[in-house]
Amino acid sequence: MTPLAEILTQRIAKAGPISVAEYMAECLLHPEHGYYATRDPFGAGGDFTTAPEISQMFGEIAGLWLAQVWLDQGAPAPFTLAEPGPGRGTLMADILRATRAVPGFRDAARVHLVEASPTLRGIQRETLAGCEATWCGSVAELPDQPLFLIANEFFDALPIRQFQRDAGGWRERQVAVIGGRLAFGLSDPAPIAALDARLADTRPGDIVETCPQAAPIIAEIAARIEAHGGAALIFDYGGWHSLGDTFQALRGHEPDDPLAHPGAADLTAHVDFEALAAAAPGLTALPLTGQGMFLERLGITARAQALAAKLRGPALESHIAAHRRLTHPQEMGTLFKTLALMPINAPTPPGFAP
Repeated sequence: MTPLAEILTQRIAKAGPISVAEYMAECLLHPEHGYYATRDPFGAGGDFTTAPEISQMFGEIAGLWLAQVWLDQGAPAPFTLAEPGPGRGTLMADILRATRAVPGFRDAARVHLVEASPTLRGIQRETLAGCEATWCGSVAELPDQPLFLIANEFFDALPIRQFQRDAGGWRERQVAVIGGRLAFGLSDPAPIAALDARLADTRPGDIVETCPQAAPIIAEIAARIEAHGGAALIFDYGGWHSLGDTFQALRGHEPDDPLAHPGAADLTAHVDFEALAAAAPGLTALPLTGQGMFLERLGITARAQALAAKLRGPALESHIAAHRRLTHPQEMGTLFKTLALMPINAPTPPGFAP
């Protein structure tokens, strides 16, 4: 049993079951034993690998997309270039390198990284050495000016609540202690006004997930974009409209029981992109697009071929595998989606079908 498992078991035994959201928050952000507070979880030596760590092409294309949108909106200066949950800083480093040749972009950009983990902040500073950057604890701290934001696998790590449909309303899925160990349980049934609209498309036994933190975060982002211009480019796995249990754990690049190793495994859930778009009613949500299709429309294959011309042997094989992993429908290409939030009258950017 991990140290955090002991803490949670004792707490629940005394005070009663906790929500899945409370459990996720403790597991990921506990100041002493939380997953992100104690380790670098990325890459081969961690528990998972994100798109920027797979290939530089991901960050290059994302960066040039942001630069094109910035130009389309009149090249405002200064502007905030922000990333919540920036991992090792690899994506932002690739964005800054790729946009170096875009006249005025780097001079106008004010880089802001939204990061709660002291461990990851230290790694990000090393990755971005030489770059002037500001770290903050939440998107609410971002400046009140044009905002060009990129979020890659950020929203999937926000704590979720799970509700199971019942004939008499909804039961919230909770984490309890059964036989001295953490286990899932259900609350008593009750009507939940926020889920009234889901009664029409669910049946008893169905699970609906909500993410309480997502809407306020999107609202902060949207307020800046609506007032001053900009865009939010969001990559994550999930779909349009939440239905089903997607709560999952990853440890050592392998699936794990979400209750087995609290604080020692990554916990995530699929993102409900419909809910994200609904939280920004003053913006245009461009059609949800598979990551693979988005990258292909922006020329990743041509970029991959150009890089491949300089490679041989294992390096070439690794490069080809990276391109496939980012774009192929059986890899990240379809499961991972791309959502863009834009000012209502802004020009439609590349990568999204009209």
